[in-house]
Amino acid sequence: MLVFGRRLISTLLLTTFPAKQQLKLSTLVKMKLGESDAFRALFTPELKQLSSLFEESGHEIRIAGGAVRDLLMGVQPSDLDFATDATPTQMKEMFERAQIRMFNKRGEEHGTVTCRINDRENFEVTTLRVDVVCDGRRATVNFTKDWELDAFRRDLTINSLFLGLDGLIYDYTGGIDDVKQRRIVFVGDPVQRLQEVIHGVQLAFAKQKCFQDFLRILRYFRFFGRFAVLGAPHEPINLEAIVRCRDGLKGVSGERLWMELHQIVVGRMAGPILRCMLADCGLGPYLALNCNRLDEFERVSSLNAPNGNDGKLNVEPSTAISALFSNSQDVQRFQSLCKCSNAEKWLGETIVERREEASRERANPLYFRNLMLDQTFERGVDLKEQIKRECVELMKYVGTGAELRAEIERWEMCAMPVKGMDLLAANVPKGPRMKSVLRHLFNLWKQSDLNLAKEELLKHVDDAEIDKLQASGSEKSKKMSKKRKYPSSHKNQTEPAKAENA
Repeated sequence: MLVFGRRLISTLLLTTFPAKQQLKLSTLVKMKLGESDAFRALFTPELKQLSSLFEESGHEIRIAGGAVRDLLMGVQPSDLDFATDATPTQMKEMFERAQIRMFNKRGEEHGTVTCRINDRENFEVTTLRVDVVCDGRRATVNFTKDWELDAFRRDLTINSLFLGLDGLIYDYTGGIDDVKQRRIVFVGDPVQRLQEVIHGVQLAFAKQKCFQDFLRILRYFRFFGRFAVLGAPHEPINLEAIVRCRDGLKGVSGERLWMELHQIVVGRMAGPILRCMLADCGLGPYLALNCNRLDEFERVSSLNAPNGNDGKLNVEPSTAISALFSNSQDVQRFQSLCKCSNAEKWLGETIVERREEASRERANPLYFRNLMLDQTFERGVDLKEQIKRECVELMKYVGTGAELRAEIERWEMCAMPVKGMDLLAANVPKGPRMKSVLRHLFNLWKQSDLNLAKEELLKHVDDAEIDKLQASGSEKSKKMSKKRKYPSSHKNQTEPAKAENA
């Protein structure tokens, strides 16, 4: 049965006819964007120059996607994406004539040309395009001058709007009304949107040139959290499509999954959204997440939500998502899938390993100071800022008050005054004996509230006892004492990349 209207385009039509020949069932809505400071602020001298260049060349250029949505909501866009009816070749000729520098050549194969004007501002302009033909590795992109066809290839109606530089909004999918009503709706048929082939995702870890982009499942939940009315229900047709297509998440790289989860787990309505994702839609196995700890996740969320559910959580993503892990094996399984940074991995491990004890000591500043000192002794002074970060996040997780957290954040850790070189000078041999002496002196220094000086500590070198097995240097003992490895370099402590097409 065919349903004629803007809201639902039949799957039969979308799959039977090539994109160029699809029947148009939408009604174009045009609306003038009201004058606003946010809109006027977009018009830098560089944007005006870009606009004039396209106009003089007989081509149209419009702002596309999220920036139009944000302006409709009265929000200043963080970045701008542009669409045009000019082909990449025409754009390159245009920019070359105007002596405008271009870069990022990889984008041209799927229609995006990036230029820099006056050496001050970059602009990404993408040619209108329609669905592609894909053999699994390579794709053929069909460029078009039809703005409607380009709108219907986008994922959500609120992201499918165009805005002319004269302030006129073009809506082919019902997106204006959905923005006003804060509805999160797929363009056309949800299953078709989730299953269609996507071309040209520019990520270092995306080896395929084209693929079905089931990451749109997580994008739906991310945008629902950002924009839906607080407490609004999900439309059944959306959830049914997600359940039907969820197996496709197996083909999405872990890095891309984490890019989306990274925002969802600390976003607005994080608790209800995770419950819908994991319990209602059964996405847990595809994300290496358990649904049996959702109550714990909601507890941590409620402790760190500034305005109930209507605000971003005041914790790091690794802290929030750790609530869903039962043990260190769960942490490792998630890390193996999502390839998180070292800093995120260490934070998650610290939360899971320490949360039970820290919960009992949540109001005890001495516990947290000693924890930081112990960790710095074990892992090295180079990681003291990372260790403080982990400690503060642990305090947030267990519900330590803001005043005590601030005290710990202000506290400056100092290093124990005795070093290995000092012990060598005192005729302490390297190896197990030196480790035992250092640990003994460290404990004395800690018990003195960090007051014992080097000279006083060195008087206690001979007091240290050493385990006989350790003193023998047995290989068995070394193998049994496996510890996490903490490289001194922070090169791998990067945060996830920005989520796609925010």
